Amino acid sequence: MTELFVSVKAGILMPMAVLEPVAPRRLALDCRTLLDHRPSRGVCGCCGALRPRYKRLVDNIFPEDPEDGLVKANMEKLTFYALSAPEKLDRIGAYLSERLSRDVARHRYGYVCIAMEALDQLLMACHCQSINLFVESFLKMVRKLLEADKPNLQILGTNSFVKFANIEEDTPSYHRSYDFFVSRFSEMCHSSYEDPDIRTKIRMAGIKGLQGVVRKTVNDELQANIWEPQHMDKIVPSLLFNLQSGEGTESRSPSPLQASEKEKESPAELTERCFRELLGRAAYGNIKNAVTPVLMHLDNHSLWEGKTFAVRCFKIIMYSIQSQHSHLVIQQLLGHLDANSKSSATVRAGIVEVLLEAAAIAASGSVGPTVLEVFNTLLRHLRLSVDYELTGSYDCNNIGNKIIKEHEERQLQEAVIRTIGSFANTLPTYQCSEVMLFIMGKIPIPGLHPTLPSTGSGTEGNRMIQVMLLKSLRQVTCGFQTTNMLTALPNSFLDPLLSFALLEDAEIRLLVLEILVSLIDRHDNLPKFSTISIISDISVLKLKVDKCSRQDNLFMKKHAQHLYRHIYLCCKEQSSVQPHFEKLYSLLALISMELANEEVVVDMIRVALALQDLALSSEETLPVYNRCAVHALSAAYLNLISQLTTVPAFCQHVHEVIEMRQKDIHYLLPEDVFIENPKIPKTLEKLEGDVLFQQVKITEVLGGSGYNTERLATPYVPQFTDEDRLSKRKSIGETISLQVEVESRNSPEKEERTPAEEITFETLKNAIVDSVGVEEQEKERRRQVVEKFQKAPFEEIAAHCGARATMLQSKLNQIFEITIRPPPSPSGTITSSYGQTQSRSVPVYEMKFPDLCVY
Repeated sequence: MTELFVSVKAGILMPMAVLEPVAPRRLALDCRTLLDHRPSRGVCGCCGALRPRYKRLVDNIFPEDPEDGLVKANMEKLTFYALSAPEKLDRIGAYLSERLSRDVARHRYGYVCIAMEALDQLLMACHCQSINLFVESFLKMVRKLLEADKPNLQILGTNSFVKFANIEEDTPSYHRSYDFFVSRFSEMCHSSYEDPDIRTKIRMAGIKGLQGVVRKTVNDELQANIWEPQHMDKIVPSLLFNLQSGEGTESRSPSPLQASEKEKESPAELTERCFRELLGRAAYGNIKNAVTPVLMHLDNHSLWEGKTFAVRCFKIIMYSIQSQHSHLVIQQLLGHLDANSKSSATVRAGIVEVLLEAAAIAASGSVGPTVLEVFNTLLRHLRLSVDYELTGSYDCNNIGNKIIKEHEERQLQEAVIRTIGSFANTLPTYQCSEVMLFIMGKIPIPGLHPTLPSTGSGTEGNRMIQVMLLKSLRQVTCGFQTTNMLTALPNSFLDPLLSFALLEDAEIRLLVLEILVSLIDRHDNLPKFSTISIISDISVLKLKVDKCSRQDNLFMKKHAQHLYRHIYLCCKEQSSVQPHFEKLYSLLALISMELANEEVVVDMIRVALALQDLALSSEETLPVYNRCAVHALSAAYLNLISQLTTVPAFCQHVHEVIEMRQKDIHYLLPEDVFIENPKIPKTLEKLEGDVLFQQVKITEVLGGSGYNTERLATPYVPQFTDEDRLSKRKSIGETISLQVEVESRNSPEKEERTPAEEITFETLKNAIVDSVGVEEQEKERRRQVVEKFQKAPFEEIAAHCGARATMLQSKLNQIFEITIRPPPSPSGTITSSYGQTQSRSVPVYEMKFPDLCVY
């Protein structure tokens, strides 16, 4: 030891200069270094006086026995010193870090825990501008613990980091990096330690650490961007790995606040909370980076096929993100579906099922701005599935490339159809109408666009596409509600739809009827007419009937005859079975309640009587079952409409006919026809008399109640148009030839045309030559006119123009004479003295205008 000279002055000890300044001081420093991390009680008094105060305060917090724990009184002194001299905080942290590194290397874990506890208390107590330098030492110590092999040290370091993450710093940090912590915590989430309990603790520590990193960085723009793909590709799969381990616990609500304490401590529940917190903090531009790793994880681990875990993941996502960002998740799922267009049907079905659940959870308008693009993608995959099913390969150029199971493709198709309906239910009415038109535009319609681009599936492929798209349309219409049928069902939608009702395919006709019924039913009356029966008192049905609006009246004026004709022709089809007749009955009943005015009621009764005549006609080749079914349908509907009109005489006539049938020919009533084993005869005898509904009697009884007897007395005869023939065509050649024939027949020059001659090469050649000659003649005529006006005398040109003016004046006089003449009156005409009839002038307010002109 070097001797020290001190002088006493005013009672204060003052150190004097050392006699040998170089070597003795170096020796003292070496001795102090050896004893630095010993407790202060064991340090020689003279050496302790040489040490800085912050080191002495740090040493004093460590007891002789680590089991005694942190010396609290000395810890308070250290905290007070750090608060009083914040410029020393970075040195305190560096010294604690140095001590902790030595203790870890020497396996003195008791002192390690004390050092970390001291660091935690200093972090919680100190909030000053110098905290950043202290944090660097703190993170260095946490990193040292996380790199250790001991699980307890890893957990200790993680807990300290979590406490640090919950501290809101006053000053930002521009250079701090958390890349190591993201990687290390992610690694801990995948721990495979032998002891299950320790493995669980390590994984939970990793999850908490990731949660701490997210909290520390997500809201600070100056920190490292945690949303970058290199970070999300580590964080999200780590969370999903632990979430999958607890797949037995189903997500019950948007936030599992009701979980028990034991469940809260499970890695799966902790992971779910962390995952929800991460997604809840995601801004608009970060959704893609957060969802993409989820899609990749489900792909890499083949989790789409099971559906359960994939659905659970996206339920968490849809519940956690902000509602206005929901459509971004939908778009990513659709893009992922496109990327997996040639994957197995089970994978695509899993993605579609997730889409279905996501659409059901999301709020209205979640589809986003590209509404039709969503449906276009789903319809395209529906088409691809049909092609895969028919060709048996995902690549039509290499048949047998991969085995395709038809039942899996069918399951996929049904899932796509359900998803289309789920999306449509989230849309407002006007967008739903657009979607219906869009789907209708995709269906191969006979005569309009017979085939769509396909991979070679042919006629059967087109039929399957028709069926699938009509099923999609039916799914969309299930939740469709409108108050204005005229705008919701324009001609561009209704005409193609009704054309399908005339096809020979029974399945397609049934789908069309279901769509029509779903569109017209606006008061949920459909379930009350699911079966055909004779109801003696319809009041028990508690039907919801509203007065027909003006828009509904206009709709029926425009489309009623089309609806009647298609109902009549559907009954005429030999392939119609019980479901067809049940839907026809529902359609008749719903039209009577939703869209009926006095004129519609009269027409509907005429249609019902026409159906009875159809079943009686010997010219039609209907089977016995169909004839009995038509009779039963007509009876059930007349029973319903008679009670809706509340005309007692009409009800009595219908009741008498039904009673007569119940006695003698019960096979003309629905109770014996529309059952599993119909009770019908092999042949149908000629029917007449009281078992039939009499048009004359019905006209008489309804005429007394103010109905139009003239219209009632006129039998309904459907107008067969070219649409009927058009819809029966199946080949493209027949359709094209028929279109040419229809155009020629509808031309106004029909009478002047000669029979079509055979078109040959010579005919085409002559037509080209003739057209060239006509052009030459036209050029010559124009040249002569110009030359005439250039060279002819003025008098000749004036006379020519005067003649044209006289002719124009005479035509104008004729027009004025017609327009100023009094309007004709429906009340009749009068005859002038010179034998010509003249219209009698009637004041406008006395004229009778047709109903179509009055509103």
